[in-house]
Amino acid sequence: MSSGEARLAPVLWKFLGLIAFIVAATWGVHELRGALNLTIMPENEQQVHRAVMLGSFVFVVLLAFPFVPGAEIGVALLTAFGASIAPLVYAGTVLAMVLAYAVGRVLPMEALVRFLRLLRLRKAAELVERAVPLSGEERIEMLMEGAPSRVVALGVRNRYLAMALAVNTPGNSIIGGGGGIMMMAGLSGIFAPLPTFLTIAIAVSPVPLAVMFLGLTL
Repeated sequence: MSSGEARLAPVLWKFLGLIAFIVAATWGVHELRGALNLTIMPENEQQVHRAVMLGSFVFVVLLAFPFVPGAEIGVALLTAFGASIAPLVYAGTVLAMVLAYAVGRVLPMEALVRFLRLLRLRKAAELVERAVPLSGEERIEMLMEGAPSRVVALGVRNRYLAMALAVNTPGNSIIGGGGGIMMMAGLSGIFAPLPTFLTIAIAVSPVPLAVMFLGLTL
């Protein structure tokens, strides 16, 4: 085996492990989705309410966790219970995103550097390492100066819009899911708490609001 192949093998195994984790997490979410397809009747109302609370708790935890497609649990809750559960799903989604962001805020950036080096993303790790001693504004300036294209520069300049789009992009679990995206946003130090909260509160509102006020069925 050549030295290049030897260096590539650990990266390949990590990538396959990540894919396996995503597949397993997706399977678990679908199993929970099936379990939540309940019909409320007088004789099982208490059990259904317990299932809703359990599902809401799992929903928040999974959605806040990186690389897990927890949004499917929200769809499962909306599908099973309709408009009555929409406010809870909306509040849970916002809570999960804010929780992931808060975790990112308190984690040291060195943790992100180690994670990137673990994935053999050396250039990204070096970029983050350079940003460690800088303030939020200085990090933005550094990213703008080193931006390889107008698209990247535009994304940094309009970073809250980019965050909203990333969180709502279908299949975003491949790039970290909503939880991973928000955790990285917190780690970066370039997203202020209040604008981040308002961005998330608006970004995740369309589907629950459509279910509540427009009668959308999933």
